Amino acid sequence: MLSILQFIVDTAASLLGGMLLLRFWMQAIRVRPPQQIGHFIFTLTDWLVLPLRRLVPGMGGYDWASLIGAFLVVLLASSLLLVAGMPWEMVLTHALYRFLTWILYGFMALLIIEVVFSWVNPHAPLAPFVHALNTPILRPIRRVVPPVGGIDLSVLVAFVLIQIIKFVLQQLFYG
Repeated sequence: MLSILQFIVDTAASLLGGMLLLRFWMQAIRVRPPQQIGHFIFTLTDWLVLPLRRLVPGMGGYDWASLIGAFLVVLLASSLLLVAGMPWEMVLTHALYRFLTWILYGFMALLIIEVVFSWVNPHAPLAPFVHALNTPILRPIRRVVPPVGGIDLSVLVAFVLIQIIKFVLQQLFYG
């Protein structure tokens, strides 16, 4: 029964945490979302971000409340492990690992969405928004990896690098 509850909590936490991380990323790189997407994200996350902003104001142009909110969501979802008997230090370590992997999976999802748009409909209304979200990740790679035969391999290289980072994190946390 605990595993079913953990699955439900993890699913809800992943969706909410993903929206909070997307909100942070959009504001960090100064990308304005399409109106419907922005309204959805801000409506879904305002209940947590606005009270947190009273405690942690934005500094340096970053919305720290969104990032801290995402970590609090993963920490709350991981706290079910306390019920299973795991010590709180391990729960905190597990929460930090999950938070970092959520960030990596978010970048991977954005890259996959961009690839799908480029194959199916590069002129889709959301394509410029997704491209703008991926540009800070892909720009440094595109400086090093030029297109081969007119095909941009930077997304593939970024995907491989993210997988390597994920592997390194797993080794660091669970060695």
